[in-house]
Amino acid sequence: MGVTSRFGAGSGGDGMKTLIIALALCGAAVLALEAQATTDEVARDARWQELKEVIFEGRPVQDGSGLVVLEAPARALDAALVPVTIRMTDAAGVTGVYLVIDENPAPLAAHIAFGPGADPRAVSLRVRVNQYTRMHAVAETADGQLHETMVFVKAAGGCSAPVGADEAASLAEIGRMKLRLGSEFAPGAPVEAQLMIRHPNFSGMQMDQLTRMYTPMRFVQTVDIAYDGTPVLHVDGDISLSTDPVIGFAFTPKGPGEMTVVVRDSDGAVFEDSFPLPPSGS
Repeated sequence: MGVTSRFGAGSGGDGMKTLIIALALCGAAVLALEAQATTDEVARDARWQELKEVIFEGRPVQDGSGLVVLEAPARALDAALVPVTIRMTDAAGVTGVYLVIDENPAPLAAHIAFGPGADPRAVSLRVRVNQYTRMHAVAETADGQLHETMVFVKAAGGCSAPVGADEAASLAEIGRMKLRLGSEFAPGAPVEAQLMIRHPNFSGMQMDQLTRMYTPMRFVQTVDIAYDGTPVLHVDGDISLSTDPVIGFAFTPKGPGEMTVVVRDSDGAVFEDSFPLPPSGS
């Protein structure tokens, strides 16, 4: 007795054709994704080449994987508060470091110059990321050489994210600072520290939730940190720094003294504070 398919005569051939078409479409989709990925990488390479020419004025930038390590989340939990740490595997001769976020409206997020009082082995920041992007750390050595490393970060919308309050509230405590030590204060040994600065760091891309108007740009432009008159860090910032910037660094004190901080913003305001070290009661 013959067996009749419930799909009707010839259904086996039609099913095979459907399978072949489906596989072909899947293959085409994979090829399209691969082609798009290749196109994206080419565009990212071109973007970095362009940024290098502008930021470093044609100076050669070499592979720095043996000197500098850039730590950032592959996928950020909050695009407006992305933690970044730059570590030097060999800090001898390192005079500064640049942090570049390729696809941000202001790609040069920060330039940090290490003073004679600094321990340049590590520095950390919180930044905004506007869209999926490559992020580069470029260390500069005393002989003028530039050493670069890169990570890719998946995040979007950080530059336009609201600061969490209306403009007046955001400005109420502007310029207030705190300093915390992350390791024991010991003369002659590196001491880890974290500086917190109250500042909305308006990017010009945020909308005031009350007025529905864009809040004018106003950001931390420079930060100077010194210990007993000896420079520790000079930071040039921009709108890519997060609201209420946080700077992690290390310094080597010769003994008890005072850390002074001077912050200047893009509106010309100057904020100053000082912190006796070691803190009282420690």
